[in-house]
Parts: sequence; structure tokens; C-alpha cells
Amino acid sequence: MNKINVHSSMLATVGYDSQDRYLEVEFVKGGTYAYYNVPENVFQNLLKAKSLGQFMWANIIDHYAYKKIEKKKKSTKK
Repeated sequence: MNKINVHSSMLATVGYDSQDRYLEVEFVKGGTYAYYNVPENVFQNLLKAKSLGQFMWANIIDHYAYKKIEKKKKSTKK
């Protein structure tokens, strides 16, 4: 999945997996989430939106199942 840096006060990056139909969103204030069963046209409309944050609230958040993606911690073994 290619992630796209976006100009938004809410979102840092977005990416879409068309085969598995999931949207991955990294928020500016922290946290990365995967939203499942998101149609590709919803992702395309997100990219075209005047306000990505408003589009997320109106069309994605609370509309699709999601899961927080935990960052893998680096090993401190020597």
C-alpha cells in the first residue's frame, strides 16, 4: 500500500488497499487506524475533498468498522 501525505489539520497520511478494501489513516495528533470495507470511490472522494477532516467525520468515522494499528516496538536486545 502506498501512503499519501495529505494537507490537513487532522490527517497526516492516507492509503488504500483496493484488493482488501481497507483505508489506512494516520492522524496528525497520533494514531493510525484501518477502516474496513471502504469502497474505492469513497477513498477517491476523500482525496478530492475540500476538507479531509470534515469528509472523514461525515463519511468514514462511525460509518465503517475500524481497528487501531499498533506500532511495532523496536527490539532493545543486544
